Amino acid sequence: MYTETEGSRKAIGDVDVLYHEGLYHLFHLVLPNHDFIAHAVSTDAIHWRRVNNALFIGDPGSWDDLMLWTMAVSPDPYQAGRWRMFYTGLSRREQGNIQRIGLAVSDDLFHWQKSPVNWSDERGPGDPPAVLRAREVARQQPSGDRNAKYDAKSHFPLEAPPQFYESSLDEGRKWVSFRDPCYYREADRGWLIMAARVKEGPIVRRGCVGVLEETAPGKFAPRPCLHHPGLYDDIEVPNLLRIDNEYYLIGSIREDKKIRYWHTSQIGKPWRSYYDNVLLAQGNYAARVCQDEQGWLLWNFYSIEDSGLTARNLMPPPKRLRRTKEGLLRATTFEGLDTFLDERVDTHCVHPLQRGIGRQSCMVDGDNLDLTCEAGFQAYVFDGALESARLNAKIDLYGLGKCGIVFRVDPETHDGYYLSLDLLKGVAQLRAWSTGQPGSGEHMMQFRTLQGGNWHTDTPGKAEISLVAYGHYLEFSVDGRVILTLADTTFTTGLFGVYLESARMRLCGVDLRKMQGPEQSAHHLVTG
Repeated sequence: MYTETEGSRKAIGDVDVLYHEGLYHLFHLVLPNHDFIAHAVSTDAIHWRRVNNALFIGDPGSWDDLMLWTMAVSPDPYQAGRWRMFYTGLSRREQGNIQRIGLAVSDDLFHWQKSPVNWSDERGPGDPPAVLRAREVARQQPSGDRNAKYDAKSHFPLEAPPQFYESSLDEGRKWVSFRDPCYYREADRGWLIMAARVKEGPIVRRGCVGVLEETAPGKFAPRPCLHHPGLYDDIEVPNLLRIDNEYYLIGSIREDKKIRYWHTSQIGKPWRSYYDNVLLAQGNYAARVCQDEQGWLLWNFYSIEDSGLTARNLMPPPKRLRRTKEGLLRATTFEGLDTFLDERVDTHCVHPLQRGIGRQSCMVDGDNLDLTCEAGFQAYVFDGALESARLNAKIDLYGLGKCGIVFRVDPETHDGYYLSLDLLKGVAQLRAWSTGQPGSGEHMMQFRTLQGGNWHTDTPGKAEISLVAYGHYLEFSVDGRVILTLADTTFTTGLFGVYLESARMRLCGVDLRKMQGPEQSAHHLVTG
């Protein structure tokens, strides 16, 4: 898990990742100050090394002198070997209530220079003070050769076009959404999309994906919104990608802190939702996509505590995006985690966790297990406490009882993680179950629901499951699709196994492997 310095008040914010010549470049916000955009690099997408920060807030009086928000890095389509970073800026004079989009450029992804401010001459004396000041700064600022291509035609920073979107403080919520840029190019046309809001409708249902079309290098023309679901206050950190002749729009929704997506066969046609358009479960946010040699990767940060997504945030390993034959998008386990697999645990050595009720049985047949619990609860665990590990198996549940997975369970107290599985309805619920301080009464029973998820099943009672517990990172998949993905620090080691409640189960192809645990650098900047 990549994070900011452990134990500090800082936290990682929105992320953007670009893959270039074997190196993953991570750009991310640093909360709560939002005063610079950090940069880290990785060769495996798991372990990261911080390098020089990419961008800082502007000097007092400039349009971005208060905060920097979400950014997006992409190749410059007009000059080979150059990169562009579109980013969100806020002004002190407006108390951060108006969001704008600026541009920075780089020839190597490590050294960035902001594009000179170049406001349109059509603006008048009634403009906000920050706009007037920005124009004054622009007149005094020399234009370097690096940005000469953009000087004559670009008008940065970009503002919300009033003909299509909320653009002034007397509209809607009294603050302007125009942030989280993402550049998409196809053939010889390019579009900049962003989180914006339409001008009409219920105040908290105006969130849309706004669009500007790049008509010349650095010059953008207003366009009507790309998608307005009519449901949300904002669609944050939008992404546009194309897979197998289908377009996908990915956005993060504050209302339920989930990552969702929409699809269409052609830009300009309505965006549609599948019955299940959740890509990642609650707590995962601000998703971005990038391509490497294997295809599309999905990145995000995860918030360990419910604190408005501003504290104790971590970036988990990425997910590989797959498209099903029906056209649905699915997040799957990143294959890079396989490089950390270690020796196989002997799953023939399995035993009940406690004295059971009624008939209990456990039969081992190679890599297959037949387990029975006639009544009550019983967990069947494998020998030896484990820290990081991966458990794969096919489950066949008989009857109408309950089942699930236990891991990092203490053999004495039975404290640990309990993952309940409803294989008939397709529901997973992960809980941390532990014992509180002696004498604390009802508070001795510690029971926290960490995350829930669901899936559609055509084979009730059957599932191919995979559980990854890699340091603080926990991931659970069903039939190849990631259902749960989160971070939790409650338990670090213990027994792994499965449990039954009044049920009979057959486990096939049981494969439990140790994993090499995450590493952290001496400077606390590189973590797994």
